Amino acid sequence: MRFTIVLLVALIAVLSPTAGITAGTAGRLYVANENANSISVIDASTFKVLTTIPTGPEPHNLEVSPDGRFVWVTNAGEMPKGDHAAMEADSNSAWAIRTSDWGVAARIPVGEHPAHVTVLPSGRLAFVSNSEPGTVSIIDTATVKVVKTVKVGNWPHGMRASPDGRIVAVANVKSDTVSLIDVQTLEVGPAIPVGRAPVQVGFLPDGKTLYVSLRDENAVAIVNIARRSVEAKVKVGPGPIQVYATPDGRYAYVANQGTEKTPGDTVSVIDTQRRQSVKTIRGGKGAHGVVITPDGRYAWITNIYAGTVSVIDVGRQAVVATVPVGKGPNGISFQK
Repeated sequence: MRFTIVLLVALIAVLSPTAGITAGTAGRLYVANENANSISVIDASTFKVLTTIPTGPEPHNLEVSPDGRFVWVTNAGEMPKGDHAAMEADSNSAWAIRTSDWGVAARIPVGEHPAHVTVLPSGRLAFVSNSEPGTVSIIDTATVKVVKTVKVGNWPHGMRASPDGRIVAVANVKSDTVSLIDVQTLEVGPAIPVGRAPVQVGFLPDGKTLYVSLRDENAVAIVNIARRSVEAKVKVGPGPIQVYATPDGRYAYVANQGTEKTPGDTVSVIDTQRRQSVKTIRGGKGAHGVVITPDGRYAWITNIYAGTVSVIDVGRQAVVATVPVGKGPNGISFQK
């Protein structure tokens, strides 16, 4: 009898998609549900949704502030003319939402079709890419006002601040370039040609190397920041979107969205030393957003066509859980 029970437990461990998980990471994940006008808040230790926060129209991307007090989100959609005035004001805006009670602390008008938002490691400034006019709005987080708007490339989309907070890199989808904004001067340097349809960027922890997803090349460009040039390209899956490096800099995870007609459902794992894809992990349809917990244990992937988030165990390089969220999950960010 005892042997039968042990055998049954072992069989369950093999068959269960969450087998082997002892505990998640303490903290929360915030997911922008672009087609549901909401944010899902996930408990990172239990892989369960805690609550859903209403937003403005079409929240495309978000980022938790370094101090964990706010989650910044862009509302990329526009309300039809004549709708409620308050709702119209939420179009083309960035919101700062308190993580303490999930209330809206500020609504800041920015440019047309705001895509991504990133906050400096110091927390002093937030940057919002405005796709339609090809600009970036720079927000003083203390006054929650736009202090400057700078011109970048055509259709700026994804962006991130360097680990040292000295530059902000912006992917210009229709210019096939990356712009670097000097945080000290708030000036934009010469654009770096990277390849076809750069969608998002990701710094390695040393800040010297930038990974850029090239949607229309099914590849990732590796950019030397000091030389402002592409050193190599790595082939990945179809339609790569977001890219994120592990805290130790050993790997970069790339979500391959594909297209709505032919959805991608894979994540490519790039060995940053060998500069090649060493693993392909299958998850949900429309793999899009990526974030990795600071302890390096888990990678979280939004699946925009499946309405789910895949949880990847970095050590095992395998999906260990799937979390249902809202429609069109896009950006994702972690709060300690």
